[in-house]
Formats: sequence, C-alpha cells, structure tokens
Amino acid sequence: MALREIITVPNPLLKQVSQPVAAVDDDLRALMDDMLETMYDAPGIGLAAIQIGVPKRVIVMDLSREGEEKQPRYYVNPEILWASDETAPYEEGCLSVPEYFDEVERPARVKLRYLNYQGEQVEEDADGLFAVCIQHEMDHLDGILFIDHLSRLKREQAVKKVKKLTRAA
Repeated sequence: MALREIITVPNPLLKQVSQPVAAVDDDLRALMDDMLETMYDAPGIGLAAIQIGVPKRVIVMDLSREGEEKQPRYYVNPEILWASDETAPYEEGCLSVPEYFDEVERPARVKLRYLNYQGEQVEEDADGLFAVCIQHEMDHLDGILFIDHLSRLKREQAVKKVKKLTRAA
C-alpha cells in the first residue's frame, strides 16, 4: 500500500467524468488499498479515485467513529437505483476542498448497486451519513464537487481559500 497525493481545486482533473471499471482484479484492489490508506491518512471518511488523479469509477469509505474498529467499504461502478423525494441538509467537507465546509441538501435515502472488493454485485439501501457520503463521492465520479451545489459566490470563496492554503503550504 502507498499514500497517494490528493488533488485539490481548481485542478481540472476533478471536473473529469470517471470511466467504468471492466473487472475487479488485483491491480484494482491495490488501487483501492492505496486509496483507503490515503483517506485514513488525510483523514477523511470517503475518497473517489479521481481525487488521486485516477479517472475510474471507484470509491472507498469508512464511516466508523474514532475509537471504533475500522469498517472499510469499497464501491466499484456504483449507481443510484432510487432516491427519496425527501431531502436532508448536511454540512459537508471534502479532501479536495480542504478546510471548507457548507450545508448541502441531498436526498435523505438512496438505493445503490455496486461491485465490492471481491467483484460481487451488491444492492444496498443508504440513509443518514451513509446516504450523504455515497452521494458526495458519486458526484466526484461525474466531475461534480460539493461546492458545485452552492451559490457561485460561495463556490468562488471556497476555491480562493484553497488556493491561499496551497500557496502557504
């Protein structure tokens, strides 16, 4: 496993639409292991492959709380089959938009289908933080950042803040 660099706004790769994965193989599992290590190191709770510059439809996630046993999850070619009409606001942040948080309204519940770490197809219902996180990460696969759900002014403020942070680093 290896740590990868997380790219930040305004890197144009983040606006790229990721490509479907043909099969879950050892190379893809190695990528997912690197992504998980990178996400834990950041630290974060979700990471899409495009955030490390790999335009594949792959997400890793771990919603366990501090002090709990780690519960890594892997999503290959995820798709939302159904989303509730009911929405819920949640304050989101993003490893590609460091130190910026804002409220985003998303469907409160979704049903998704994906391939897991072994390449098995899974269908699952998500609500609460899980629903928020999977939708946030799936947006990345389509070149959408959480700040794209905000007003133009807030979006510009977020990018300006990140540029300032990266210049200072």
